[in-house]
Amino acid sequence: MKKQDLSPELLDKLEKLSAKYEQNDQNLSDYLDSMINAQYLTYWDYVQLETLLSLQQPKTDIKDEMIFVAYHQITELYFKLILWELDQLTDGSVTKPKVFLNKVQRLNRYFKQLESSFSVMTEGMEYQQFNDFRLALIPSSGFQSVQYRLIELNSTDAINLVDPDHVLWLSSKSTDQEYLDQLYWKAGSRDTKTGKKTLTLQQFEEKYDPMLLATIAKFRNRNLRLQIEPFIQESAPHAQQIIDELRTYDQLANVYWPLAHFRTAVRYLVNGKEEKPATGGTNWRKYLPPRYQRIIFFPELWTDQEKDNWGKSWVLENAPSETENTE
Repeated sequence: MKKQDLSPELLDKLEKLSAKYEQNDQNLSDYLDSMINAQYLTYWDYVQLETLLSLQQPKTDIKDEMIFVAYHQITELYFKLILWELDQLTDGSVTKPKVFLNKVQRLNRYFKQLESSFSVMTEGMEYQQFNDFRLALIPSSGFQSVQYRLIELNSTDAINLVDPDHVLWLSSKSTDQEYLDQLYWKAGSRDTKTGKKTLTLQQFEEKYDPMLLATIAKFRNRNLRLQIEPFIQESAPHAQQIIDELRTYDQLANVYWPLAHFRTAVRYLVNGKEEKPATGGTNWRKYLPPRYQRIIFFPELWTDQEKDNWGKSWVLENAPSETENTE
């Protein structure tokens, strides 16, 4: 192809590319040379397929463990997407109501996928196979998902994540460490009789407490709850739709998602009068049901009655009996 055969559009793109590289004292010609020798991008290289498929490493030979480990990895990938959107919603870059609405809808789309797909866990494993391989996982637990804790701290003020028994003595003047020590899920991983921390919690604190402490400090003044005010004013564009989507996000993250776990725990850990402990030793009966914790990201968007009945309607309609025979 001769220069005179190049279209004006192509020449314009070449000039823009040249200007881009000149800004950093780079030569466009060198980059074009590299493109001549470069291989075409393939799907398997782009998604790192071989690496991805090598990450499922069950600890036993029991077949249904593959379902368990793969689904938890899928969950963590969705959490990564949720955090990706939360970072944009809280960094001050989103100023247009329509963009804000779109990103909250993305959060809800991801959580809806997670909640609706949880039947892969609830219904998708044989009862006996699960109870055969689960002991090989001790003391690890889904409780140790740090990304979910980051989602919570990105979404609301730390005071809204504190164990209900300790809310009254905390205030805006409390230190970040005081907030971290009293987050609701920490109480859910202590021995109910002695109050001693489980090994699961000790491991988690050792690895992630510095990160969580820094996150509490970072989001004191920029979490999602602090961003919503200008978008929910009655006169703001799309205000009611934004409020509805924020309420949906609150329910998905703090009612439907933990209760999906609760339902699975009941199915696999309760059989008649016998109850098996969770692999991490967590007190899941108190830790998972929203009616005990009442974690709400946006309290101002709910009536007092709705907050008093937080999670109750879902339990009445969907949660299986705690004495159900799960065989």
